[in-house]
Amino acid sequence: MVKWFWQRRERGRKLQLRSRDELNGANRVDFEELAPDIGTFLGQAAYLQLGFFETLSELIQTTPELAEKEAVSRAAGAALTKHEALVALIRERGEDPTAVMAPFREPLDAFRTATHGVRSQETMLSVHITAGMLDDFYLALSASYAETGDRVAQILQADDDRQAIVDLVAHAISGDPELKSLLALWGRRLVGDTLLIARAALRPATRGTAREKVEPVFTELMAAHSRRMDAMGLAA
Repeated sequence: MVKWFWQRRERGRKLQLRSRDELNGANRVDFEELAPDIGTFLGQAAYLQLGFFETLSELIQTTPELAEKEAVSRAAGAALTKHEALVALIRERGEDPTAVMAPFREPLDAFRTATHGVRSQETMLSVHITAGMLDDFYLALSASYAETGDRVAQILQADDDRQAIVDLVAHAISGDPELKSLLALWGRRLVGDTLLIARAALRPATRGTAREKVEPVFTELMAAHSRRMDAMGLAA
């Protein structure tokens, strides 16, 4: 199902895990045989942002309180802005954004369905956790693509406007230990699904050293995930 994630490739690139505050991060990992080509990179990243926008837009419709609708709408708008900026980059390359994103629609829609919660708080947490992890992952990949990668990094590091969603989740669990326990479990489940999407974006390992090259990046993704969960009072 994920064969097309690595069909095209440019050689000689490196994958660097970047912090959101420092575009010139120090930890550089050689991913020459694993990094996807730039079209795949842009198509996946753009469709992911569109998916986050769709999920948040659906939440707006089912959220009764006006203040909550407004909070979710800001996060939805930020995701749409990132999507549109990535689409603009694809067009600058002379490619059709629809065609570039199309191969990723089925698996990423399935991912979005699998991480859609029964309760609104679950879905809010899903967007915050999965978007955070995947934004970090694509920031890491962005170091592979020279000037275009730098522009992608700037797009992904723009304000995601998800703090209001975090506050809504924190408020919901503050007086509800059962919901808090449920969301902590839900957050742990999200990790597996999200890491599968990240791993599928890489070309399959061709040498025994590939695992050693991948693990530092995923270790950092997990550490950032733990910090997000801790900030909400949820155990990762």
